[in-house]
Amino acid sequence: MSAVLLNIESLQMRFQGLSALDNVSFTAHAGEITSLIGPNGAGKTTLFNCVTGMYRPTAGRVDFDGADITGKAAHEVSRHGVARTFQNLALFGGLTVMDNLLVGAYRQGSSGLLQGAVRSGKARAEQRNALVAATEVLEFLGMPDIADVLPGELPYGRQKQVEFARALMQKARLVLLDEPMAGMSSAEKSAMTELILRVRDEFGVSFLIVEHDIPVIMDISDKIVVLDFGRKIAQGTPREVQADPVVIKAYLGT
Repeated sequence: MSAVLLNIESLQMRFQGLSALDNVSFTAHAGEITSLIGPNGAGKTTLFNCVTGMYRPTAGRVDFDGADITGKAAHEVSRHGVARTFQNLALFGGLTVMDNLLVGAYRQGSSGLLQGAVRSGKARAEQRNALVAATEVLEFLGMPDIADVLPGELPYGRQKQVEFARALMQKARLVLLDEPMAGMSSAEKSAMTELILRVRDEFGVSFLIVEHDIPVIMDISDKIVVLDFGRKIAQGTPREVQADPVVIKAYLGT
């Protein structure tokens, strides 16, 4: 078995007495695709927000590659090698696809605001490197022709792929995908599934995915964690989870 990359231990998140996460623990391993499933309101996106620094957990611990990242700010978590997409598109509508990807490269730079403002040699070199990386990502994903297009001019499924590409620009070791298949046609879902698997297989990127499309999740996942009302009710391989009577009753149905 590969090494543990993400360790969630006894995670709790409360909002004015409401328990959104109740003592949730699980691990995600390097090079694997771990999925979170469960009904709406089960706590899946809340858990994403706790991992990525959008929320500070009420209690518990989040370790990434052996480092405690519990409660760290989002930009600090990103520097550890964690990236994410959002349930609702979070692209910059006034920027081209290329410029949206370049935003994702900010973590790789170190020239700072002043050097960027005066266009120092270091800042220009970083800009050139980011352009090369963004071009390579677009080519890898099979969409080099949309670099100068505004996101709003693209079909919804294509916009989801652009957001995925921007996450890849961070050169993260773990990418959290929040409902990457939502709103997609069957063809778009197949294309996104293929992209995720290619990135995992060719670059060793690990994924933590929240998704309601059960057939997709069963096909793509190495491990599935099931949440219900903020509690973990099951975990295991797709086959184990699919046959679990507790999961069937709470979420999958007969």
